[in-house]
Amino acid sequence: MNRTGGHEAGTLLPDDSALVGFKRHLSPVVVPGEATYLVSRRGVTALRGPHAEVLAPLLDGTRTVREVLREASSALPAGGAAESLDTLTRSGLVGLRPAGPAAGAARCPDPVAEAYWDLAGLDSGRAAAELAGAGLCLEALPGIDLEPVRSACRESGVAVAAPGSAHALALVLCDDYLSAELAEVSARHRATGIPWLLAKVCGTDPWIGPFFRPGQGPCWSCLADRLRGHRSAEGRVQRALGLPGPPARPAASLAAGRTIALHIAVLEAVKWLAGMRYPTQGQVHTLDTMLLRAASHTVRRRPQCPVCGDPEAVARTVRAPFVPVSRPKSALRGNGHRALTPREMLERHGHLVGPVTGIVKEIRRAPRSPGFVDAYLSGHNLAFTPHSLDGLRAGLRALSGGKGLDATEAQVSALGEAVERYSATRQGDEPVVRDSLRALGADAVHPNACQLYHERQFAEREKWNASGSHFQYVPRRFDESAPTEWTPVWSLTGHRHRLLPTSLLYFSGGLPATDGLHADSNGNAAGSSREDALVQGFLELVERDAVALWWYNRTRQPAVDLDAFAGPEVDRIREGLTGLGREVWVLDLTSEFGIPVLAALSRRTGAPTEDIVFGFGAHFDPRVALRRALTELGQLLPAVLPRRPDGTGYGIDDPEACAWWRTATTAGRPYLAPDPHTAARTPAAWPYVPRADLLDDVAAIGDLVRSRGLELLVLDQTRPDVEIPVVKVIVPGMRHFWARLAPGRLYDTPVALGRLERPTLYGDLNPVALFV
Repeated sequence: MNRTGGHEAGTLLPDDSALVGFKRHLSPVVVPGEATYLVSRRGVTALRGPHAEVLAPLLDGTRTVREVLREASSALPAGGAAESLDTLTRSGLVGLRPAGPAAGAARCPDPVAEAYWDLAGLDSGRAAAELAGAGLCLEALPGIDLEPVRSACRESGVAVAAPGSAHALALVLCDDYLSAELAEVSARHRATGIPWLLAKVCGTDPWIGPFFRPGQGPCWSCLADRLRGHRSAEGRVQRALGLPGPPARPAASLAAGRTIALHIAVLEAVKWLAGMRYPTQGQVHTLDTMLLRAASHTVRRRPQCPVCGDPEAVARTVRAPFVPVSRPKSALRGNGHRALTPREMLERHGHLVGPVTGIVKEIRRAPRSPGFVDAYLSGHNLAFTPHSLDGLRAGLRALSGGKGLDATEAQVSALGEAVERYSATRQGDEPVVRDSLRALGADAVHPNACQLYHERQFAEREKWNASGSHFQYVPRRFDESAPTEWTPVWSLTGHRHRLLPTSLLYFSGGLPATDGLHADSNGNAAGSSREDALVQGFLELVERDAVALWWYNRTRQPAVDLDAFAGPEVDRIREGLTGLGREVWVLDLTSEFGIPVLAALSRRTGAPTEDIVFGFGAHFDPRVALRRALTELGQLLPAVLPRRPDGTGYGIDDPEACAWWRTATTAGRPYLAPDPHTAARTPAAWPYVPRADLLDDVAAIGDLVRSRGLELLVLDQTRPDVEIPVVKVIVPGMRHFWARLAPGRLYDTPVALGRLERPTLYGDLNPVALFV
């Protein structure tokens, strides 16, 4: 007997007194002389040959194996019927059931349900027996009516267990997956070891799943941690009101939607009790009842989870010495030298993007970006903690994002920035030492060695802060005698641990630090390896330090010869800007570190305002530094592209940025234009020799820092549940490009570089603070 289609092999039972028939999900149709077709909800299987035509009418489930073989013997050769029946059984098309009194117990009372279990690949009789003896425990959080759920269970043939009785599964129904009561539910089930299915059966978007199996996979706390990350605004309300859980949300649903939701929840519970197991049972399934869209969201275990994991995992990582290892570079092109290509990074870590269980809701192309710019956004910037309503309205840094030479590189850049900010946000498991600066002695680094505020800024902080600018906010003076929390960082140049205030290293998540300090993202970086992240973090320090030296001293810097750097990536951006009626030029800001730092600037031509924008880039390779500067400039273009027919209007309402665009001109600010007395730089101006291993880059960085009498500090901020390496690099004394005006490099280095004859006086520094 030949056949097409089929199922996985089974084994014919030796008991020829068992009833035998086609599985209930199959309907046999005999076309004489052609084939016997088995029709199901999942297609058609063709059985060819005379044996199938003879056996098909006999396999209706009312005959025993012995009876089928006897009735078929007159039309088939001896042994042929048995062989064909064995083949059908092994193919999973035919099933056997006990005959006599045992048949009723093994048979599903509902033939339609029997077909369902057969279609699922289960033994329908065994599935029915499992359901009859299992018992489902129903648990409802406040506001949930259980009576419709009990009715749905009865209709689906599952018994509801009485409170306190033994059961195989609990179905927990709630209005919110972050309800405070779920922590107690989770703890109780972990103690008993009984699995439970979580479901939200109300609202416009019902949620079903996952199945939580104590001791296996993620727990509710793992899921809740990710969910809270997408509801930070509610978290602020919750803290302000002292609520145990999120604030209540108004009910919004239709009866039909609620009915669908509770029946799906019961269906999933019934399938579990019947013995079905499949990977997506560990996911959250959401249904948008308004647009009729369903989606599934993977829930991953957090290795550092305080409930089901190791809560000391992060602390051990931070306390360990940071020891770089060999990391051969896989990509020497693009906007950086990495251990993995952008495509490899996206394939490996793309699961971090998702609106429910991702750390990033979505990565989308930046609105209004011109076609020659690849820029993407990746959600709220966790490093942006505005100190006023005006700061909240500011838009230049309110979102995380990334840019690149193509869409993939830009998406990976956007993901990396979001991961960097997520990993650098305080989560409560960071190691801390509580003491005062004076008591800790030489191990502790004074925070202002990193912040670098001038004493006059502290004295005039009310004036500085009156502007409402997030970037130029001046905290109160640090109290050296007051106890505060400190976290260890590793000195790569000193080979020992130092201590910095925890609030200077980790973003607060919107909560003000008691010591008045606040972290920023300077030196934070994500990478394809720890060494990669360290290199990128240090390059950012070099870039912003060089920008500060130029900006606040308003020195004239050499031009960069863009024709000498000609290439597809550079030419595309230059031509795109020209097409928008904009001029573009590049300045060399390289400091004594010798690492190329370039500033790309662009202005509108033939318009009342020049709308000057800029982007910065630093890299050992001057061509990469240039591409970074140009792509960052492109990232800012949507903010200044005209919004109105008359060519006016800006994409954000940040008062500092808008004031700059309305008033700044190259004629009024000569430091924005190239120095006419120096030759334009070509690639040959930098003695660049490529290195094939990131470890060699790290060693070179250590030598550069050490030779200038500075200290290279590194904090490993990698989160075990994220896996993308994240570090924060700190070099006390190096400048941020925001207004941090303490004595030191800002005044001395321009003189040492021959840019100025004498240090700029504090009162003569650029009064316009950099605002990006």
